Amino acid sequence: MALGRRIILGSALAAPFIRTARADPIKLRASVDTTPSHGRTISIADFLKKLEAASQGEITCQLFDSGQLYPDRDVIKALVLGQVEMAAPGTWLVSAYVPEADMAQLPVFYGQPAEITHRAIDGIPGNMVNDQVSKKLRVKLPGRWIDLGFTNWYSTRKPLNTLGDLKGLKIRNSGGFAQPWRARFFGGIPVMTPWPDVPLALSQGTFDALQSTNESCASAKLWDAGLRYGLIDHQFMGGYIPMFSESFWASLNPGLKTLVTDLWAANIGAYRANLAAAQDRAEKELDAHGVKLTYVPAEELAEQRKLMVAEQDTVARDMKISPDILARINDAITAVN
Repeated sequence: MALGRRIILGSALAAPFIRTARADPIKLRASVDTTPSHGRTISIADFLKKLEAASQGEITCQLFDSGQLYPDRDVIKALVLGQVEMAAPGTWLVSAYVPEADMAQLPVFYGQPAEITHRAIDGIPGNMVNDQVSKKLRVKLPGRWIDLGFTNWYSTRKPLNTLGDLKGLKIRNSGGFAQPWRARFFGGIPVMTPWPDVPLALSQGTFDALQSTNESCASAKLWDAGLRYGLIDHQFMGGYIPMFSESFWASLNPGLKTLVTDLWAANIGAYRANLAAAQDRAEKELDAHGVKLTYVPAEELAEQRKLMVAEQDTVARDMKISPDILARINDAITAVN
């Protein structure tokens, strides 16, 4: 962030907010389907608390977690219909409307560090996606996406020592095209299951394994549902795209709109860092609860990525990622590789 931008942002957040004459405060209901202890839930809760305080009551906020209002698979529709004011659905779900939102699941990102993904989602490709999401869904995006963290493989009865152990397993995913494709790439059988249904389905043996993150598994205490093994390969950096309904955004005066976007800009770096730290803590927690974690060697990740990239044009076409954005993504990756 340039010095001028930092000064402007600091001034905007430090200056007292002038309340306008309004009979009733503007209501902001936010919906997530993760538990109260999940990093996304914590981030959104923190943002809402700060927004309500900074607006001096002009905006009153209420967070519904654990899918109380909507599972993430339904929340985008609810947002568009004005049935909820804020959500942060996963990129894999937004991809049903804007396929390029799922760009971080392209083969070129497999096993790569977070900085590689950030080069794309925070750069020109991400800006292009944000524009499409805003226009197609008629929503307002306040800024950069929340990092979920790296997705890996986890199982119940079948030990996961190598990627070859995934063959024949029924593997849960959270939706989209790329996760099922990756499961099939390693010989698995993909099954889509909404997150709130995962603990029961896992305990009942509806699937043998799942694609998820350390933090998601730990926050849901999936060891109580039979989780016993994990294979860490950093398949992709998952993300959540924050968005507000068109009706909510239209109800804000210019000062409140600036307050919302400046608050998000001021805090998103901390939210990303907190999620990364939460993933590290969750890894230790999984280990403490008897979940055996095996790490795929870097050289094997590179070898598998090479095999995947050989199919990238086909994958991108099936994901419906436009050639223009794909070229911009390749430019971003090439710049650091």
